[in-house]
Amino acid sequence: MRGKATTSLRPLPAPAPPPPPPPPRLFFFFFSFFFLFFPPRQRNAGAGPLGGRGGSREERTDGPAVAWQRPLRQRRRQERAERRPRAGAPSRPVPAARRARAGAMLQEESDLSLVIAQIVQKLKGSTLYAQLERQAWGSWEKRILKSLNSMCTELSIPLARKRPVGEQKELLNKWNEMGTDEPDLSLFRPVYAPKDFLEVLINLRNPNYENGDSLSFRTHLGLIQVPLKVKDIPELKEFFVELGLTTGQLGIDDSTQVPPELFENEHVRIGQKVLAEQDSAAAQQYIRQGSPTALRAELWALILNISSQPEDILYYEQLKTNVIQHDLLVDSLIYKDVKLTASNDDYYFVFEDYLYQVLLCFSRDTSVLGHFAYNSASPPKSYIRGKLGLEEYAVFYPPNGVIPFHGFSMYVAPLCFLYHEPSKLYQIFREMYVRFFFRLHSISSHPSGIVSLCLLFETLLQTYLPQLFYHLREIGAQPLRISFKWMVRAFSGYLATDQLLLLWDRILGYNSLEILAVLAAAVFAFRAVNLMEVTSLAAAEAVLADLSTLKVMPLLQIFLFATVT
Repeated sequence: MRGKATTSLRPLPAPAPPPPPPPPRLFFFFFSFFFLFFPPRQRNAGAGPLGGRGGSREERTDGPAVAWQRPLRQRRRQERAERRPRAGAPSRPVPAARRARAGAMLQEESDLSLVIAQIVQKLKGSTLYAQLERQAWGSWEKRILKSLNSMCTELSIPLARKRPVGEQKELLNKWNEMGTDEPDLSLFRPVYAPKDFLEVLINLRNPNYENGDSLSFRTHLGLIQVPLKVKDIPELKEFFVELGLTTGQLGIDDSTQVPPELFENEHVRIGQKVLAEQDSAAAQQYIRQGSPTALRAELWALILNISSQPEDILYYEQLKTNVIQHDLLVDSLIYKDVKLTASNDDYYFVFEDYLYQVLLCFSRDTSVLGHFAYNSASPPKSYIRGKLGLEEYAVFYPPNGVIPFHGFSMYVAPLCFLYHEPSKLYQIFREMYVRFFFRLHSISSHPSGIVSLCLLFETLLQTYLPQLFYHLREIGAQPLRISFKWMVRAFSGYLATDQLLLLWDRILGYNSLEILAVLAAAVFAFRAVNLMEVTSLAAAEAVLADLSTLKVMPLLQIFLFATVT
């Protein structure tokens, strides 16, 4: 048997190392010979016409022949040193285009700095408006409180007292017949009238504009000297677009000359559908074209989110109980105001009892204080006797924080045509006040505030009726002195009731009081021919004394959409 062959693995012998290369003597000799005749170029700091190395050939070949043998770091250091401009050497000329770009950049930076400075100034001015509002209202509030306190001192009457039991029973029995009561009010006087408030607004100034740096405002020749942003006619057209000539309007298209099937019947049908769906936003949009008389009370309540819930009626009864138990000094001011205004008005004298009930309860309603959160004013304070100056003994007086002025009751009077249930009437008035009416007798820069309304009125008149404006100004009959009382009372007591309610429809529909200033300017435009002939303030007031025959919607449409701008 043949045996297997066996093999043993032996390591292969290591390969022999290659022979060392010959020394590069010839290579070294070749490059030495090359650099001897062609030394490396020396870089120049200048630049040629195409951005390459500048200088002549002789300048570029200037340099040591053995520069390549130096260490890299040393060579770079030498190159940087050679690129630095030598002392006394002429500087490299700056191209004209680069100089122009640099000049433009400097000019842009200068303009930007100026714009930033102006923005900062305007921002300071905007924050200053808030300070001005608080300061102006603070000084005005002091005058009101001083008048109130002096009345207390002169008449020896406390600000508040608890009624005796007998007096409480008597007031409760005649609660629905308070108009028949004839208290002696001869010694009482209104704390202030609209004309007093106007003088405060006339004296308002913004220190940022003392030097007349607002060129556009420098030409304003009216009484209001606070530069606020107000709308012009094109902006008003866009804002009140639903009042356009091509849109149907209650107050125009419901007249006896227009067949009801053309507009009125369809408008009433849509209004009924809006009420059926109880859509507040749709009601606000709908009422911009006016509200049908039969639907107005429900539409206003829907827009104002008023519903006669049992708790609302109970709240009104609690306010009534407070009136019966406590007598306030402002109660006499309310009596006096109703006697001087609504009781002498041919439209509203029949609602005297309602006015007393609503306004006396309103003076006790502390929920009204909530509107001071978005008002520059602050509610007046009184102190418990003997605790003057101690804040822990301070109380708001009156409890709602609103001191009535001459004509205040006219905010309530038109609502009496719509609501005959006292608690519902009270809720509607309270919501109307905290949304709109408070802005008509407080100082603020709000677009619906009385300051902005006055400025808007004067701007419209000066811009679009300049001859009339300058004529009245020259004879000492500044238009604002005549129209101010209209706007403060939202035209209540000046327009016929049906026209006033059509105007208030639009206030609710647009959630804005700016339409008051537009209407005031439209009245002046309507009576412009007669006003151009007057020669005194008394004569101008006589021309504008009676507004009861005016139609609101035609005046607004003509002034806004038929005025050449």
